[in-house]
Amino acid sequence: MDDLKQIISTLSADEQKEFATFAQRQKKLKNRKDLDLFRILCQKQSYKPAQILQKLYPSDQNQVAYHAVRKRLMHQLIDFILLKSTENQESTALGFIALARFLLDRKLEKLAWEFLKKAEKIAYTNEQYDLLNTIYNLQIIRAEDEDAEPLPTIIKKRNENKILADEDEKANIANSLIQKQLKEVREQGKELNFKEIIKNILQEYGLSETVGKRPSLLYKLMSIARSAVLVSKDFYHFEPYLIEQYSFVAEKYGFSPQHAPYQLRLLYMIAHVLYRNKKFSQSISYLEKMQELFLPSASVTTEFFPRYTILLSANYALNQQTSQAIKVLENLLADKKITLNQQDNLNAYLNLSIYYFQEENYKKANQCFLTIQHSDTWLAKKMGREWALKKNLIELIAQYELKNYDLARQKLKTIEKNFGDMLAQPLYQNGKAYLYFIKQLIDNPTVKPEKLFKETDNLFTFDPIAQEDLQEIRFYAWLKAKLLKKKYQEILAELVSRV
Repeated sequence: MDDLKQIISTLSADEQKEFATFAQRQKKLKNRKDLDLFRILCQKQSYKPAQILQKLYPSDQNQVAYHAVRKRLMHQLIDFILLKSTENQESTALGFIALARFLLDRKLEKLAWEFLKKAEKIAYTNEQYDLLNTIYNLQIIRAEDEDAEPLPTIIKKRNENKILADEDEKANIANSLIQKQLKEVREQGKELNFKEIIKNILQEYGLSETVGKRPSLLYKLMSIARSAVLVSKDFYHFEPYLIEQYSFVAEKYGFSPQHAPYQLRLLYMIAHVLYRNKKFSQSISYLEKMQELFLPSASVTTEFFPRYTILLSANYALNQQTSQAIKVLENLLADKKITLNQQDNLNAYLNLSIYYFQEENYKKANQCFLTIQHSDTWLAKKMGREWALKKNLIELIAQYELKNYDLARQKLKTIEKNFGDMLAQPLYQNGKAYLYFIKQLIDNPTVKPEKLFKETDNLFTFDPIAQEDLQEIRFYAWLKAKLLKKKYQEILAELVSRV
C-alpha cells in the first residue's frame, strides 16, 4: 500500500477533517494539490500512482510536480501528528525540554529553568525515566546558573533515577522474552503455563521484587499474559494468578494516586476475567472498585468509563438482568457528554445487538448492525477477526429469525468465504458445527430441529463446565432453545448458571 495512504488510514474521520483545516492554516488557496491528494488517499479505494497522477494533473501528467506535492503532504502530516502527540502530558515534557534549550541559548535562564522543572515534574509523574535522565544531565551541565538547584541535589536525583531507568530497560527485555516464549508455547500447542514462564524470566533479570513496587511494570506483565490468555481462552487458570498478583501489590505496597491509571487497568482485567468465568457478582464488585477511582473530568475517567459501562452491562445481561443491560448501553450511546472512541463504540453496538437478541427483539438487533457500516476486512483489522466473526454469526441468526432466508443464506456464504480458515482450526470447532446446524435449518425449512440436533450434537466439544467459553455458550443456547422449543433467554440462563 502507498506509504501516505497507510498513514492517512490511521486517522479517524474527525482527524481527517482536523488535518484539512490544519493544512490551510497558513494559506487558504483555492487550488491546493496537497489537499486534493489527501482527499484522494482518504478514499476507501486504492489507486495506482498513474491513476493518482491522472486525477491530479489530467492535462500534462507532471510527475515532478506530483512528487513535490507528495513530499509537501508528508511534511504536513508529520507536523500535524507531532502537534496531536503534544496533546498528552508525556509529549508535553519533550516540548518543555526543547523550549528550555531554546531559552538557555537566548540567555533567558530563569524562564528556561521554570520549563525544565515543569518537564521534570511531568516526566516523574508519568514514570518517563529515560526522559528524566536527559533532564538531569542538562541540569548538571547548567548547574552554575543562578536558578539551578544545588549540584549535589541534582546528582542525587540523577543517580536514584538511573536505577529506575535501568530497571525499565531490564523490564523491557524481560517483557519481550516473556512475550516470545508465550507465543512459542501457544504455536507449539503446549500447555500455557504463563505463571512459570513469567516467574523464571523475572528471577533471571532480578525483577521479582521490583514488579511489586512498580504498578506500571506489573500492568505490562499482566497485559502480556492476558494477550496469550485471550487467544487460548484459558481464563480459568488466569483468574487466580491475576488476583494474587494484584492483591500482593495492594496489600504490601498499595497504589498511590499517581498509579491510578494502572490500578484501573488491573481492576478492569480482574473484572473481565471474573465475567468470563461466570462470576458475575464478583466481577461487578471489582467494577465498583474501579468506580471509586473515577474523578470528574479526569483523563482516566474518559478512558475507562465506557469500558467499565460495557463490562457492567455484560454482567447484567448474563445475570438475568437483560433489560438493565440494554438500558445501561442505550444511555451510554445517547450521552452527548461522553465521546466514545471507535473501538468502544463498535463494542457497545455489538453488545447491544446481542442483548436485543436475547430478548428476541431481532429487528432492533438488526438496526445495530446497520449502524456498523464497515466491511469485514476493516472490522477484522480494527477489532480482530474473532470479533468480526462473532458479529457475522449474530447477524446471521437475526436474519434467520426475521425469516429473511435469502439474506441469511448470503450471510452464511460470506462467513464461509471470509472466515473459513479460522473455522478450520480446532479452537473454532464449535463455530463450525454451529454454522453447519444453521445451514441445515436454512436449506431444509421443514426439518425438525430435534432430529437435526441429535445428528449434529456430537460435532460440539466443550471444556469442563467451569471453563466453558461464554461466547460459545450463547450460540449453543440458541440451538438448544430450538430443540426444546423454549425461550432463548431461559436456556441461556440455565447454561450460564452451571458451575
